[in-house]
Amino acid sequence: MLYKGSCHCGNVKFEAEGSIEGLTACNCSICQRKGALMWFIPRGQLKLLTQEEDQASYVFNKHVIQHRFCPKCGIHTYGEGTDPKGNAVAAVNARVLEDIDLDSFAVHHYDGRKL
Repeated sequence: MLYKGSCHCGNVKFEAEGSIEGLTACNCSICQRKGALMWFIPRGQLKLLTQEEDQASYVFNKHVIQHRFCPKCGIHTYGEGTDPKGNAVAAVNARVLEDIDLDSFAVHHYDGRKL
């Protein structure tokens, strides 16, 4: 299925292809503050519809995850990193996807504070 997503002001827009089997809520220092529900997909299944320079990026700790957000409205849209096998992945913030019912998906609670 093809999903469309954007930040609040529409400055950052994207499409994500795949099937949402469930979402992840993490309690690490940044995810808990953002309140994002993440949907992990291969990075190749995320297509930006706006220019790369229209978004900002934040890294911390080990500097392995690019936390992408809109520099105008501040909404976190997705993150980029690699999985344990070295594959490029995107962590799409499901809260910014159009026309989905978040309550219809199981949420896995990941303990990111133990890392």
